[in-house]
Amino acid sequence: MTLQNLLRIGKLKDYVPTAVEVLRLLAAIERNLADAAVPEISDESRFDIAYKAVMQCALAAMLASGYRPSTSEPGHHVTLIQSLPLTLGVDNTTWVVLDALRRKRNANDYTGDVVTPDVVAECVVQATRLRTVLRKRLTNTHPELLKKKV
Repeated sequence: MTLQNLLRIGKLKDYVPTAVEVLRLLAAIERNLADAAVPEISDESRFDIAYKAVMQCALAAMLASGYRPSTSEPGHHVTLIQSLPLTLGVDNTTWVVLDALRRKRNANDYTGDVVTPDVVAECVVQATRLRTVLRKRLTNTHPELLKKKV
């Protein structure tokens, strides 16, 4: 699979990102990771918040790669997770964990499946790692997306 293949089958659209939107996503990732660390919030909510940070990392990486997911059809979370080896260079082991977290989020949202503290912790760890990889990738390959316009 390549990003161009996903574009051809309608899962992605060409996109020219701006620094403003990437910086907004980076700020949202920081807020969400901080919120996910608040122990007084339920495990379910902390998981949702950490998972949101994962998705924001994946979206920022996708935008920086010149694409955005097509949200007019279902499955854009799958597309974002599937694309992480291409957009951020995540290894297969990480990809498997992230996809399992995506499935856990669906099970929780649609069946009420219980979210345990260890799943919350894993989601926070994965979101934190993705944030680090994302920032490094942006610094090295797209520094223009990290500059605030004056």
